Amino acid sequence: MVIASFPELKARLHELPPKAAVVAAAHDEHTLQAVFAARRDGLIQPVLVGRREEILSIARALGEELEPGQVVDADSDADCAARSVALIRSGRGDMLIKGMLQTGTLLKAVVSREAGIRAGEVMSHVAILDVPSYHKLLYVTDGGMVVAPDLEQKRHILRNALDFCRFLGYDCPKAAVLCAVETVNPAMPETADAAVLKAEGERGDFGPCVVEGPIALDLATDRAAAEVKGYRSPAAGDADILLAPSIAAGNLLGKSLYGLAGGEMAGVVLGARVPITVNSRGATAEEKYWSILICAAMN
Repeated sequence: MVIASFPELKARLHELPPKAAVVAAAHDEHTLQAVFAARRDGLIQPVLVGRREEILSIARALGEELEPGQVVDADSDADCAARSVALIRSGRGDMLIKGMLQTGTLLKAVVSREAGIRAGEVMSHVAILDVPSYHKLLYVTDGGMVVAPDLEQKRHILRNALDFCRFLGYDCPKAAVLCAVETVNPAMPETADAAVLKAEGERGDFGPCVVEGPIALDLATDRAAAEVKGYRSPAAGDADILLAPSIAAGNLLGKSLYGLAGGEMAGVVLGARVPITVNSRGATAEEKYWSILICAAMN
């Protein structure tokens, strides 16, 4: 199975029960617009953590009703983050949604050794993009967490992304380990990493999947370009996952597909007990909605 677009994914969720969602620093109009839209669509049942009176005021302005137990009062960003993570630890949430607080503040609470919810060895970010010029969703990783991943960290980032796609229903996701060239070059260490990851994928280390690399972006996303260059691979022109060599490359790629190619974008952090949405505080309500949708789709 592959997913062509966000609306297609949304259509597949109409019969699933809503997920419990904890919203950290929910006193923000765009965040609440997205949360209430997801509630109306039957995707989530939210618990809102933040400044109570502001949350209730925004909810009234949006014509939404809240039960008393759905709002947990918290003032500072650190308090919002700590209370939200505590709710996840107690089993009250299937996902954690970032509201009006800095990502670093939320993640500090998430990775706390004493009270956090970190689950994997490496936490990584996946940007999910619905790009008009591509025939299905793209999953770009890691443009938000690991600055300069070494080979071992890339293994974990790749595994997180592959598992994520399987949670969404993919039987055999195709991952392209991106480089500037298609051959191993000693002057480009990322090409050697890509070749190792491909060999490990062929050996079955990552489960059912295709791992291709080193491979350039055009060959991973454009079948005609791959044919012209004589590059043959199941992932050529049909990649699901684009594994970037660094956080800078992943961030630039994701934002380019979003800002210049007219894509719609969702984002999720993996490697914790539950998926975490970490949209920018300036993100639109629609972008935040798609991130919630992605988390709700994970089984």
